[in-house]
Formats: sequence, structure tokens, C-alpha cells
Amino acid sequence: MNTEELQYTTVAELVAKDYRTAEVFKKHGIDFCCGGKKTIEKVCRDKAVDIEVLRNEIAAIQNNAEMKEQAFNEWTLTFLIDYIVNVHHTYVKRNMQLITEFAQKVALVHGEHNPENKDIAKLWDSIVSDLNQHLKKEEEVLFPYIKKLEQYTMGESEQYPQAVFGSAKNPIRMMENEHDLVGNLMKHIEIISNHFTPPAHACNTYRVLYAKLEEFQNDLHTHIHLENNILFPKAIALENASLA
Repeated sequence: MNTEELQYTTVAELVAKDYRTAEVFKKHGIDFCCGGKKTIEKVCRDKAVDIEVLRNEIAAIQNNAEMKEQAFNEWTLTFLIDYIVNVHHTYVKRNMQLITEFAQKVALVHGEHNPENKDIAKLWDSIVSDLNQHLKKEEEVLFPYIKKLEQYTMGESEQYPQAVFGSAKNPIRMMENEHDLVGNLMKHIEIISNHFTPPAHACNTYRVLYAKLEEFQNDLHTHIHLENNILFPKAIALENASLA
């Protein structure tokens, strides 16, 4: 892809085609999940990144035959949903309580001398509350509808799925807004934790907390990317086609 083609491509489009490019965007502090709808030209201007440097790094990633990627964009929506639930939703559920315990302990022990940890504990509590409700709505309402819609369009079901929310666009818009909210809360934690860098005097729990928070954010970025940039647009397109 030459520079002219690249500048008008959105971050989401590029990552959806080749997820390996996410490494390049992360390196330059470019948000490829919640902010993925921006063009490469805009993010380079906003982040003061040379577009030629970015293009060369993307080309190097794409030309590396040894790097493997999941073909997310080629999967059926049902398979993609099962992957999101089994991998990313499971990861969130398994790690929320552990991180909560670490965050509360570090805030209690180190909060007086490092008050940012009290804020981190509060922000994390908000994230846990939001995600618990968010995952439930996806797993019990939106995802089953998308699966049934795909079954109908593939001729595996004769009954068009009826939904209390009308068009899939309505809950999808809500899910995307909630993604933005959680993403912003995690970004705030990243900033006040000095990019998840514990101070020299930090104990093991302190260090593990910051490492787990960074790990959680990385997983969240992939999780949101798969939904915002691949699953949701395809679900809307499928619904529109089935109603045409």
C-alpha cells in the first residue's frame, strides 16, 4: 500500500485486514479500538508521527512471513462470537476479582504515600461494575440475536429473529459507547500509574497489580477491536441485507 492509499485508510480498516499491524499502532500510542475510525492521515497528524515511518513499519510487519495471525475477518459471526466469549469474556471474568484484591491492598498499604493508587482502586471498581453489566447484555441479548440472524441468512432457520430492541444498530451503539467509557477509564489508570510503571520502592503485590492492569488493557484493546471493527459492522450489514 502506497502512502496516498494509506493516508485515507482508517486504523480500524487496516487492523481488521491484518491484525499484526496493531503492534505498530500501539508502539506509536495510536488507539486502534475505540479510536479506530480515524484515518491514518489524522492519527499521524494528531500524534506527530511521520506517515512514511508508519508505512514502512506496517510493510515490515506484513512482509514478515514468520508472523501468524488469526483470520478474524474470514470467520463466520457465530464462530467469532464464540471466540470473543470463550477467550476475551472469560479472561475478563477470571481476572477482575484478582485485580480488585490487588488494587484494594495496594491502595490500603501504599495509598498514603502514593495517593494515585486510591484513585486506581476507585477507577477499577467502576470498570468492574460496567463490564459485569456489559458482558451480560452481550451474552444474553445481542450475541444470541446475531447468531440467529446469521442462521436465518444462511438458510439454517426459516424464522427471522425478532428482537425487543428493534434494529441491531441500537444495542450496538450502546455497546460501543460502553466500550468508549471503559477504554477511557483504563486510559486514565494508565496515565496516573505512569504507564503502569511502579516506583522503585514498590512491593511485589504493587508490581503485579500494575503488570496485570497493563495485561488487562492489552486484552481489552483486542477485545474491543474484534467487536467494534469486525463483528458489529458485519452484523449491521447482515441485518440490512436480510431486510432488503
